[in-house]
Amino acid sequence: MAITVQDTYLTDYAQGFPGMLADGTTQNRVTGIVADSAGIAFGKAAFSTGTTGRQVTATPGTKFKGITIAHSALATGLTGTPDVYGQYASANLLDNGNIWVVAGATVAKDAAVYVTSAGAFTSVSSGNTAIPATFLDAAASGAPVKIRVIQQ
Repeated sequence: MAITVQDTYLTDYAQGFPGMLADGTTQNRVTGIVADSAGIAFGKAAFSTGTTGRQVTATPGTKFKGITIAHSALATGLTGTPDVYGQYASANLLDNGNIWVVAGATVAKDAAVYVTSAGAFTSVSSGNTAIPATFLDAAASGAPVKIRVIQQ
């Protein structure tokens, strides 16, 4: 019986993934109850919604509450969709600290962070919602990038 030995390896690995905490700097984490029927994916901005409690939505335009933190125990979430907090789930949110997201456009280091109506992170202010964050690195559109959230 022949034994197969792996002899080829990736030369570069992804540095992070959406919702992954970037490092051990001082952080503040809160929770919110997901109001969206489709849920909220890991590494997305969450905003206040509803009239009571800590209901959150991915729809920009209301009070920013934080970025959804990836949760390894929620591999398929309540909706059966991977990497998503399902509707009515208690989502972990980072409202102060460093976290990985996906750049929705080419971004520059130290640029202010805005969220498009589709929930993408960009440095373009026109027609987008500002959040209290800055990009920690430059990145191409679609690439993972770290942001620093500083909730006021």
